Amino acid sequence: MTAMLRTGQSIDRADGARARRKKVGASALTTLTWLIALIFFAPVLWMVLTAFKQESDAASSPPKFVFEPTLDQFGAVLNAGAGSYFLNSLLATGVSTVLVLLLAVPAAYALSIRPVKKTQDVLFFFISTKMLPVVAVIMPIYVIAGQLKVLDSVGTLIVLYTSMNLPIAVWMMRSFFQEVPAEVLEAAQMDGAGLLKTMRTILVPMVAPGLAATALICVIFAWNEFFFALNLTAANAATVPVFLVSQMTSEGLFLAKLSAASVLASLPVVIAGWLAQKQLVRGLSMGAVK
Repeated sequence: MTAMLRTGQSIDRADGARARRKKVGASALTTLTWLIALIFFAPVLWMVLTAFKQESDAASSPPKFVFEPTLDQFGAVLNAGAGSYFLNSLLATGVSTVLVLLLAVPAAYALSIRPVKKTQDVLFFFISTKMLPVVAVIMPIYVIAGQLKVLDSVGTLIVLYTSMNLPIAVWMMRSFFQEVPAEVLEAAQMDGAGLLKTMRTILVPMVAPGLAATALICVIFAWNEFFFALNLTAANAATVPVFLVSQMTSEGLFLAKLSAASVLASLPVVIAGWLAQKQLVRGLSMGAVK
């Protein structure tokens, strides 16, 4: 009896030791995760702090951590004509994202639920367009746009952003459609639902989180695109990334103003991600990044 009690106590102590080790390990992992997150977030935090400084404080060495906050830099950015750049970016990003979704949904449906011949070849062709360096195609695009007299046009950026984001959107939406149970589609067919009705009332609502995730990815890529906007636009269709570069001057201080412009440029994407965070998490968990 005594031996059994001792054995039981030994087991309890071993279990307690394992539980403590697991707790310590979990705490250490959590602490390490927070440290890594803070390291990656530190540049963003420093940018935000710099946006509320005067230029002299922003350029001081060593850096000033205690300063009097000001909104002068944000006013300077807005007075510099940032509104037209933001409008161009909003128009190019919004319209191109809508076009991408309208084209990617039926293409992904055909490549997943209703596969066509040589589906893998089609998918490889789509993704191969993303492998081509942008600098390799800028010259023919520039010449064609010049011949068509569509340089410095938001419409040109919309077409380019649509073609740029369409391949990745097709791949993502195909992955989402593959998560839809085949039994649901069979039930819809038995009820007499046609293709359009099936997509509108069944498929699209089921993959709505995937649509949100795909749309957000397209918005981020289009909003941050710089190379096409820099080389194909001038005064009329320049976007936010081009405006940010214009804030860097060879004379005088510009760090605080540039930081304020960067904060304003980041807000639309941050707000979009915050509004769609629930759908985004659900969408990514559906297998969009498998």
